[in-house]
Amino acid sequence: MKLPAASRQRQAFRPRQILRVLLACGLWLIASSLLSSCGIYSFTGTNIDPTVRTISIATIQNNSPQGPAFLTQRFTEDLKDYFQRNTNLKIVPRDGDLQFDGNIVAYDFAPASIQQVNGVSQAGSNRLTIQVKIRFTNTKDDKQSFEQVFQNFDDYPANRNIATINSDPTAVRTTTDKIITDIFNKSVANW
Repeated sequence: MKLPAASRQRQAFRPRQILRVLLACGLWLIASSLLSSCGIYSFTGTNIDPTVRTISIATIQNNSPQGPAFLTQRFTEDLKDYFQRNTNLKIVPRDGDLQFDGNIVAYDFAPASIQQVNGVSQAGSNRLTIQVKIRFTNTKDDKQSFEQVFQNFDDYPANRNIATINSDPTAVRTTTDKIITDIFNKSVANW
């Protein structure tokens, strides 16, 4: 059986098209490998100098008058975990190429909106706001070092008080996770 001319043409071009696709994929893999190994860009969005290999994160103390007892330990460990998951940096106890220290300066729980119920003003929702002051030192490039207060918040229904928020293992973490992401982006993603 003889194929029509159009079908013969399509078959004749298939190996070339496959070869082009394979070549393009190969070039893309080589280029992405070179860029990420040179420290210019990585797929996690970091922009870390290739000479930076270590990171040290001091305990982030809770200096606010409020806040649950676990806040210091959890925030510090979550910050370390975030950097371990998103970089190839080795965590060292002190004197890392990148150094973080700081403290939690505010842990506030206050009404976020007021509503009238039977002529009485009461909270429609409550807001947990956390502020963390971070000192970041880049020993390889001091121009990237900074000291900054990072803040974020979450709103909760009026029927949730601070005791229920503090005893909920995920409630405080949603706020601190946003702060940790901001710290990461400011220090190594240059966003």
